[in-house]
Amino acid sequence: MPYVRASAGNTLNGADMDLMSAILERSNMLQAYHRVRRNKGAPGVDGVTTDELKGYLQQHWQPIKQQLLDGSYQPQPVRKVEIPKPGGGTRMLGIPCVIDRLIQQAMHQVLSEKFEPMFSPHSYGFRPGKSAVQAVHQARDYMESGKRWVVDIDMANFFDRVNHDILMSRIARIIKDKAVLKLIRQYLQAGIMDNGVVIARTEGTPQGGPLSPLLSNILLHELDMELTRRGHSFCRYADDCNIYVSSERAAHRVLASTTKFLEQRLKLQVNREKSAADRPWKRSFLGYTVCSRKYNIRLKVTDKSVKRFKGNIKALLRMARGWNIRKTINKLTPKLRGWINYFCHATAKGIFNELDGWLRRHLRKILWRQWKRGLTRARMLMRFGITEKRAVLSTTNGRGPWWNSGASHMNQAVPKKLFDKLGLISLMDSYHQFKYNL
Repeated sequence: MPYVRASAGNTLNGADMDLMSAILERSNMLQAYHRVRRNKGAPGVDGVTTDELKGYLQQHWQPIKQQLLDGSYQPQPVRKVEIPKPGGGTRMLGIPCVIDRLIQQAMHQVLSEKFEPMFSPHSYGFRPGKSAVQAVHQARDYMESGKRWVVDIDMANFFDRVNHDILMSRIARIIKDKAVLKLIRQYLQAGIMDNGVVIARTEGTPQGGPLSPLLSNILLHELDMELTRRGHSFCRYADDCNIYVSSERAAHRVLASTTKFLEQRLKLQVNREKSAADRPWKRSFLGYTVCSRKYNIRLKVTDKSVKRFKGNIKALLRMARGWNIRKTINKLTPKLRGWINYFCHATAKGIFNELDGWLRRHLRKILWRQWKRGLTRARMLMRFGITEKRAVLSTTNGRGPWWNSGASHMNQAVPKKLFDKLGLISLMDSYHQFKYNL
């Protein structure tokens, strides 16, 4: 797709048309409706759920549509929700009401057609046909070509710091429909409801609404253009941006100049503590890192990603103490499948074997605890093929559940093949299946 530089004269295929009518056109609204229903999600400040959306629209859509056409529609405040960030702290989400999610989704579908042709091929976040894994592979290709220094740019609280005036000026270069521009600004300025109090918003585009990812790409497109103009090799996924260069001196120079551009031109703040000019194997990008080779560079899962995975699994297993083993495995399945589907592109595969063993040991620990009494434990071990003498000795060894879960008697009684029969996903087996299907 051609890389088109936005300008005041470039309106991209009829941006002067009545976009609001195109947004509210029946087929576009139906598509948005089905997307919002499929995505589900929590209700906003009005409490209306996605299941109640159809009835709400039957009763209220006509006056809402008229307000959108005449410019009098007023979005409701978003509901503030804070979720923990992987690296510590919290991330603020703004959950719009379901009717506003519908309108934003309809806007996203039409506006994307206007902006997608101009976006850089090196922008991978929240775009059709693009993914985080593609960005990781592109980064690896840069390293293979000899660019063995990375400029890792971390934008501090990006979604909370977007300057509304700068963003609107970039949107207005392409979109000329004043009703649409007004509605976008109203969504940007819709307040945040926290504990029943509406707080006005003068900057930022909180994550949670369908329009927010597109708006972030529109703003950061200017960074993409600048990096392309300078001839840099880069990958950007939303606000994660890595630039690859050939020398340490160039890396420090690019870090300084890019920081200056972001802070002066786009009024965004760069986190100097987390940003760095360094070797790629000392940094991470979208959960991956690399080994320190010159050629045939291998992708690796970062230690932080492994630690986060273990934390999520432990949290689920803490709830599993009263469940039978089949229910526990059923609950684990979507987490395991999602994790390996993302990280199966790693070529350093030892971690998958390690995590498989770690997980099976935790499941054996749950079984050992559930068996509780020594007599029950001995009986269960014998049922699984352990001799009576060894079963009795194993249950009277005075050791705790974790030690016993890793001991030979539990490994022999509850081997991998038994977990396979129960439906437990093996990360290593899934990895090999992925490689076989390539």
